[in-house]
Parts: sequence; C-alpha cells; structure tokens
Amino acid sequence: MNHDLSTDEISFYQDNGFLVKHDFLTVKELEIWRENVGEAVAARGDRKLADGRLREEDNYYARVFAQRINLWSDHDGMRRLMIDDRLGKMAAALAGVEGIRIWHDQALIKPPWGNPTAWHLDNPYWSFFSRDAISIWVALDDVTKDNGCLYFLPGTHKSATYDNVDIGNNIGGLLDAYPHWSGLDAVAVEMKAGSCSFHNGLVAHGAGANMTPRYRRAMTCAYMPDGSTFNGQQNILSPEQVEAYQTGDFLDDDAQSPLIYHRSKAYVRLD
Repeated sequence: MNHDLSTDEISFYQDNGFLVKHDFLTVKELEIWRENVGEAVAARGDRKLADGRLREEDNYYARVFAQRINLWSDHDGMRRLMIDDRLGKMAAALAGVEGIRIWHDQALIKPPWGNPTAWHLDNPYWSFFSRDAISIWVALDDVTKDNGCLYFLPGTHKSATYDNVDIGNNIGGLLDAYPHWSGLDAVAVEMKAGSCSFHNGLVAHGAGANMTPRYRRAMTCAYMPDGSTFNGQQNILSPEQVEAYQTGDFLDDDAQSPLIYHRSKAYVRLD
C-alpha cells in the first residue's frame, strides 16, 4: 500500500479539498479488495445496512449506484481492510487532526448505463458536523469519464456551509444553494484500478453517468475526527442510538465508530 504522504500532497489536499493517490494498492492488494468487497456485497443481498433498515429500491437513486454500508461490521475480510491504522494515519494527516474514527464504509457500484451522481456535499448528511471530515474512495475498476469518474469543485470546502441537496435527478441542484460556485471549473479525476482519492466532507463533488455496459466498482470509507459530537441527525444510527444520544454527546462508541488511528496510540494491524 502506497500510504506515505508528502508535505506537497497534504498542502494540495488542504487547498483543494481532494487528493489523488495513483497506484495506491499493489496488484495483489487490489485483488484482495475486489474479492472481499464482492463477497460482502453479495452476502448483503438488497440490504444497504446489515440490520436491513434500508433496502435497495427500484428508483432513480438505485440507478445512480448500488450502496452497501458498513461492510466492516458483518464481514471479517472487510473488517481487516477497513480497520487499518495506515488508512487512519493518512486521513488524520490530510485533515490535520489527532485521531480518526470510521463513520461508515460503503461500496458504491454504479451499474451499466447508470445515472450521474448529482453535485453534493457529504458531511451534512452525517450525524456529526466537522470541517475536517474526510473520505477515501478506492477504485476497484479503471474509472474514466465514460463510466462515471468523480468530479470536484476545488476549494469549495473552504466556503461551504451545511446546506445540501439530495442526490436526485437534478445534477446541478447544489449550485442553487451555492450560486457563487457556478462559475468554477470542475476537475475530472480519472484513475486506474487500485488508485484512490481522498476528499473533504464539505467539498462539492459528483460523478458522471456510466455510459458503458460494465459496472464501475468503488470501495469508500467516511472518516470522523475523534472527539466529534452528535448533531441530532440519525443517518446510519439506529433509532435506539438516536434516542440515547443528546445533541453534543461525544460519538466515541468503538462498536459503532471504531477508532482506527490516534497520534498518541500504537496499533496492531489485523492482517
């Protein structure tokens, strides 16, 4: 795993809100990721979450991507991949925080001829607000403009608020909330399989349509800075968890949001 970060890469991320790491995984590692993601997604069936609260529906959103969330929680192989201090250390270095917890992982599989992913922000959906939230996006297939690569509006994380839109059929709806971004040029991020990108939870991003007869597979993980607090939104939390939390409570339950890296602690890798 190419997990080293230069000062230039960290500066680029902090200025632009995203960073691409080409050749992130070795050929062998890529095959392991593909195998485990494939097994975990197949085992879930139509259940987005392991407890079955969310299921795949036949609608526009389902044709944007198939989404399977927190595969680390019910698949041993995915747990070994996601609970990796190297990933946490990279995320913490880019975000400039002391510690990193998993908020949720998710497989994002855009189907053949799949719909585009509308411009959106990530962090406003989640149960915590943080300008330092960060995600990794690992390409399991070659990702191109033809099959739905990511696009970013550089620097938008600096002026974003927590206004957001749903990922629906109005691809530019986010620009109604942020009209001052409408003149920015989007950056397309094409990647070979095994490469990855990181992006800030408040940077504007989307993805094109899949104009091919093949799936476009990606494995992602959203990270929460250690010390984040509950904002009152349910997101992936169970009704029982929402009932137990008060706004402002620390989200520090390792069974829900594992701490995978902290600068002051040592970790034993699970491989």
